[in-house]
Amino acid sequence: MLKHMFASILVFGIANASLSTQAANHVNEGAAIIRYDTIHHPVIGKNGMVSSQRMLASKIGADILRQGGNAVDAAVATGIALAVTLPRAGNLGGGGFMLIHLAKQSKTIAIDYREMAPKKAHRDMFLDGDGNVDNRKAQFSHQSSGVPGTVAGLSHALEKYGTMSWKQVVAPAIEIAEQGILVSYDLSENLKSRHAWLTANSATKKAYYKKNGVPYEPGEILVQPDLAWSLKRLAAHGPSEFYQGEIAKKIVADMQANGGLISFEDLASYRVAEREAITTSYRGYTVASMPPTSSGGIHIAQMLNILEHFPLKQMGAGSADATHLLSEVMKLAYADRAEHLGDPDHFNVPVKGLTSKAYAKQLANNISLSKAMASKDIKPGNPAPYESPDTTHFSVMDSQGNAVSNTYTLNFSYGSGIVIPGTGILMNNEMDDFSSKPGVPNAFGLVGGEANAIAPTKRPLSSMTPTMIFKDDKPYVVTGSPGGSRIITTVLQVLINVMDHEMNIAAAVNAPRVHHQWLPDQLELEPGYSPDTIKLLKAKGQNVKSGKTMGSVQSIMYKNGLFYGASDPRRPDAGTVAVQ
Repeated sequence: MLKHMFASILVFGIANASLSTQAANHVNEGAAIIRYDTIHHPVIGKNGMVSSQRMLASKIGADILRQGGNAVDAAVATGIALAVTLPRAGNLGGGGFMLIHLAKQSKTIAIDYREMAPKKAHRDMFLDGDGNVDNRKAQFSHQSSGVPGTVAGLSHALEKYGTMSWKQVVAPAIEIAEQGILVSYDLSENLKSRHAWLTANSATKKAYYKKNGVPYEPGEILVQPDLAWSLKRLAAHGPSEFYQGEIAKKIVADMQANGGLISFEDLASYRVAEREAITTSYRGYTVASMPPTSSGGIHIAQMLNILEHFPLKQMGAGSADATHLLSEVMKLAYADRAEHLGDPDHFNVPVKGLTSKAYAKQLANNISLSKAMASKDIKPGNPAPYESPDTTHFSVMDSQGNAVSNTYTLNFSYGSGIVIPGTGILMNNEMDDFSSKPGVPNAFGLVGGEANAIAPTKRPLSSMTPTMIFKDDKPYVVTGSPGGSRIITTVLQVLINVMDHEMNIAAAVNAPRVHHQWLPDQLELEPGYSPDTIKLLKAKGQNVKSGKTMGSVQSIMYKNGLFYGASDPRRPDAGTVAVQ
């Protein structure tokens, strides 16, 4: 029986609201659990919660909590299940970042399981004979894959901080891979839209399409026998199977046959890195986020430190003044990202300077609330004097006070589009996240410099931003998002919606978003901003552009003894599941 697929679970569905209404949707301490003066209502539970981009994966994680597992156990089970239920982003062949808070030790750990460049990688590997970047090679070839870190990262977290066995947490994913998942309208349309690309690789065609490459229709069952084989091997032989066993042999064989660089030595020598979380204080809260090789935590801290100098709450959520201020702050952070961020094991990232309150004050002094700064006039700052450097997200909290915020990815939707034959495992194309040619934007329009140039064993810079808000030294909000270059700004806006505008977590996730990344010089607005607000922004000199939706935030808030969760309505089939 497909018990995980068809079980009755509470689905959280919500519609977008006007900005003016959202600004009023705040919940005060001691307020009623259910509020009828708010448009957006979170899922509510009392014994833990899982929020992810697939309801089925959230249910699997919640089942682990019900069985007595802790937040780490549930997070690992959710992450493995997403490899089955969300093939375009959930993965075994990618990498990511996990933030763990351990209640008993009152400690927050940052686990970096980002992919690493193979030992044969070199700085100019994606340049053609004329010195230009060959995007096909950088994004869609076997050479575009870094050494995957997901299996190592999830197993590292489980072994050190979980309570259940690897076999226990892999078992639910094996079941749904073998018995199949229900193809939703979203998955069906997504695979149809990429049909020509994904069917060009025979193993990918076999994994995600019917006989002769015929697409699945909504309501049909997608069975993934090759992926089930890989998961069974992992369950039976442990995570080392991926890096030294039969799975490793299949990966290397396909790389060797198609000009890829990943070798047995690369797989066997892959290592997870534990790092110190980036933290900052903000209006009485503490915010913890991911350090490099993610750029997310540094720039979340940097932008919050700048925003502290302005009366954001009084400006009002979604107002022209508040939106203009956010745009100016984002420009400054992304300019610094281009210059100063890279793998700290290969480059001296000025973390302390970039997150310094004094540096933020200097940057704040340059902001005009009446006139936009042109991006061409903004240069990366100098933090040195202050030194003493499609993706998916899931959030988990348990009844013991432990919390996990995890973001991982294949980079593009479906990564490189290449499945390793016989494994059902999609490979990442994270090598494109390096600066193939310093100063030339990558696929997300992000500019990088020498700090993020390609080098053997180096990890490419990321925007993934798993984040937690602490109140009275206890986890208050766990959040994060996919979205490429828009991840950092998406997470920032959820944070200020909670901390400044006092929205409940559902309203904070639903509120329309904006994005500016310095280059190109344009302020993107999601649907939901009024023509009057846009007119005022243009009057301030903002180059306004209507954009698509940004991110897919999965968030949990713990307040007054209850868990409140929200899955972003911007992506279909996401879900938050409470443990009652």
